Amino acid sequence: MEQEKKNWHDKNYKKLLLIPLILLVLSLVYMSVFYSQNNDFIYRDVSLTGGTTATIYEKINEEKLIQEAEGQLDDINTRKIYDLVTNEYQALIIETKSDTNTTKQFLEDYVGHELDPENSSFEYTGSALGESFFQQLVLAVLYAFLFMGVVVYFLFGKGRGIKALLAGLALLSPLLFFGLKAISIQWAFILVIASLLISLFIYIKHNIPSFAVIISAVLDIFMTLVFVNLLGIETSTAGIVAFLMLIGYSVDTDIMLTNRLLKRHEGTVNERLKRSFKTGITMTVTSLIAMTIALIMVQPFSVVLTQIFTILVIGLGFDLINTWLTNASILKWYIRRKEEKND
Repeated sequence: MEQEKKNWHDKNYKKLLLIPLILLVLSLVYMSVFYSQNNDFIYRDVSLTGGTTATIYEKINEEKLIQEAEGQLDDINTRKIYDLVTNEYQALIIETKSDTNTTKQFLEDYVGHELDPENSSFEYTGSALGESFFQQLVLAVLYAFLFMGVVVYFLFGKGRGIKALLAGLALLSPLLFFGLKAISIQWAFILVIASLLISLFIYIKHNIPSFAVIISAVLDIFMTLVFVNLLGIETSTAGIVAFLMLIGYSVDTDIMLTNRLLKRHEGTVNERLKRSFKTGITMTVTSLIAMTIALIMVQPFSVVLTQIFTILVIGLGFDLINTWLTNASILKWYIRRKEEKND
């Protein structure tokens, strides 16, 4: 029976790549439609688009508030906050793209009394500042991928010249943009995307395992982004930070898998893959359980933490697919071809 299981994976590991491939095609189609409809790749909240966040520490009828705000406040969203221990109502958060004065005047007219620091709080983010935050956070995600690729190649690739070239490509854009402040953010994007494309070409040509790790992490982030959009979640600055955190969570099992398959030689490929699977699944499922429990606990009182843990839970789910179907299958294919050439 055990031999049949091994033979089944040997016969079908290439076919298993069809699952992430189909998910990728569906994700690309959805994202194309989404971008054409929204002129953006994500739903952004007021921290990234600009607008006002008001917190009212008294009970308010949400539905009635939204109805009366129609035509007076732009793109209004509301959320209730509850005490974690007692589950008692604490406050109502109102987000709108309108400015603070307009929002405050409307809310005072609605509740029928003046709003002051004792019974409310207001935060305003300008549209230019929100857009700047968004661009710099996206740039940080691209830099994270670029540096991650360099680290992975240093672990599994060969050639000092290639490693030096990859390190130079990774440092070029952040050094010119953050260090010397010699280029605009638009040029920083152009340079980092060019560096990523050149790096991917180098990985494909010189070290497929490094490419497998990078592409698995990219698919984790992309598929998570698509699912977040499907849920209608408006991503905040905290959400972008969660995507940065997800890069780390995504790559750890991929590196562990690659290291065990390529740098350890005890047992067959299938035996090493099986041991890696047991360790990796334990790591990811443990994190997934912890994140899910944390999500349940923080949901009543923290919007920021709720979004972070939601994105991490979704991302870890996709990490199971892309590590053990995408990365594992590519690595096994690579090892088999290498063995055939040596025979």
